[in-house]
Amino acid sequence: MREFRVTLSHRPGELTRLAQALADARVNLRSVAGIADGQQAHVCIVAEEVATVRDVLEQQRMQFAEEEVLTALIENEPGQLAELTQKLGDAGVNLHSLFILA
Repeated sequence: MREFRVTLSHRPGELTRLAQALADARVNLRSVAGIADGQQAHVCIVAEEVATVRDVLEQQRMQFAEEEVLTALIENEPGQLAELTQKLGDAGVNLHSLFILA
């Protein structure tokens, strides 16, 4: 799996344009996160259909970056995130994004 970090204009309808293009290509999204920053919006999507997502983003002329996804299963207990991030930091892993799914 790969994460695609898509940069959109921060205006109504841009996320719909992305979501509809992916839906039209029959991409099943595993995870989505987003945040607006001034005039831009950043949307992180994770999907298994890597080549299809890449093609859609290129066809839509959307600016994006790709990263490999590392997954970890942690218990639903206090301190688990701190323990995981300590291990990652000790291993020299620099996080670009983080998704926590319940």
